[in-house]
Amino acid sequence: MPPTQAESVIKNIIREIGQECASHGEIVSETLVAFMVKAVVLDPSNGFNIDRTLVKTDVQKLVKLCVTRLLDSKNPSLDTIKMQVYFDMNYTSREDFLEEHHRVLESRLSSVSREITDNRASTREELESLYQKIVSYMLLRSGLGSPTDIKIVRETTAALQSVFPQAELGTFLTLSKMDKECQLKELTTIVTGIRLFNRDCGKGGEGIDDLPAILHEAIPATTQYIDSQLQNTQDQLYHYTAILEKVTKNPLMGKELQQYMIKEALYNMRQYEIFLQIILSDVISCAQEVEMMMKQLAAQLEQLKMTIRSKTAVPTSQVFPIFIALANLWTSFQDETVLISILSNLTTHLEPFLGAHEVLFPEKIMQGLLDDMTVKTDASRIKEHMEYKVHLSDFKKLEWLFPETTENFDKLLIQYRGFCGYTFATTDGLLLPGNPTIGILKHKEKYYTFNTRDAAYSFAENPEKYIDLIKEKAKKHAELIQLLELHQQFETLIPYSQILRSEAKPVRAPGRKLPATIPGS
Repeated sequence: MPPTQAESVIKNIIREIGQECASHGEIVSETLVAFMVKAVVLDPSNGFNIDRTLVKTDVQKLVKLCVTRLLDSKNPSLDTIKMQVYFDMNYTSREDFLEEHHRVLESRLSSVSREITDNRASTREELESLYQKIVSYMLLRSGLGSPTDIKIVRETTAALQSVFPQAELGTFLTLSKMDKECQLKELTTIVTGIRLFNRDCGKGGEGIDDLPAILHEAIPATTQYIDSQLQNTQDQLYHYTAILEKVTKNPLMGKELQQYMIKEALYNMRQYEIFLQIILSDVISCAQEVEMMMKQLAAQLEQLKMTIRSKTAVPTSQVFPIFIALANLWTSFQDETVLISILSNLTTHLEPFLGAHEVLFPEKIMQGLLDDMTVKTDASRIKEHMEYKVHLSDFKKLEWLFPETTENFDKLLIQYRGFCGYTFATTDGLLLPGNPTIGILKHKEKYYTFNTRDAAYSFAENPEKYIDLIKEKAKKHAELIQLLELHQQFETLIPYSQILRSEAKPVRAPGRKLPATIPGS
């Protein structure tokens, strides 16, 4: 089937599934549906031949299976996929977010800027109107108050008049469009710096929020909340892990517990934990930036006071650069404020994707399952096997890396997001954290960690066998593609995967580095 025809077929399938779900009262995004189509086709138990063109009966079967899965509100797997889709559509790196944020601000200012740079004012009234437009532009660009607030407008006008009197508009109007835009931006930073300095001296600053104080409260509050969520999440996933670990030693118990979908619940909690850790890392970066910026702010304000103190006139070459630096620093405070707000909202909006746990695992059921079990944390598991390292003498042809002999050891990108591939492959999908100090196996330029030395030795005997087993398990639980970062392994499995990826965007969140993604909604 030609690519354009295949694309049309897939889009029609996605549309039909979306309409069918809507008829049952469930509104689903095209991105979520596209990912579910991929998940259903990948699962070998559904019997789709990925090398054969879909016929009408295949399409009907695919639609039915996808709708059934998308309407299964009590399934933790669906919650995990929805969480992954939501996170991908709403999270991006700090650098990308700030770039996009500034791009949006510039686009909003473009029409206001154009009104000024295209202006042909000549009469007194027209020149006064142009001057007021410049003041409004400065307030919109700086974000320091509303251009409709009289007090703020008066204060900003006074600051502008001190560096750019209205009489200079004639010269301004003779400039090229590009030069006008540059001068507008420069004047805005100088006027902003003046207003910020006046605020610090208690002589102005109308409508300027105390961003350092706001961030001083918001960052610890956000950090504390995420830490609390992480603690609760880890307590729960350690319980699930303990139960699944017992199941691996008692297959009969596994059949009894099948109805509870504990494995799926563990994947859900692990994914939530990973997203919280990504967000927390960004919040910590914000905290570090703000701490540095507060020192810079104090230093710049002190420098200005020393420069201006008891002088009737100060050369512009001395103060303008400090005013500009002060304004740029305040822009950074605004960026951090928006970032913290976005990260806080993102954290809050991830919580609904944990709903199935309360339904499936009430306190009574959990306590009954945990009777006589030892619940271990990730840290205790790692500590338990710290001393049992891989012996290099046991392996002549394999490369093993250790912290004491490997540069940038903690920056290695570990496969399966740092979980032990051998344990996952040889049990019913049990996720245990790998222990890097045991030794990291380097195989075909990829790095693998293991939870015990025995697991490391077994995997090293035939890495490809276990890598294939993991891939097969992921086909049955599509949420593992994101959770274990298996995207590359599934790139070529479906001939029309490029089409699916155009609907379900690939991961944007960063890969996991030691020590311890997504299809897109």
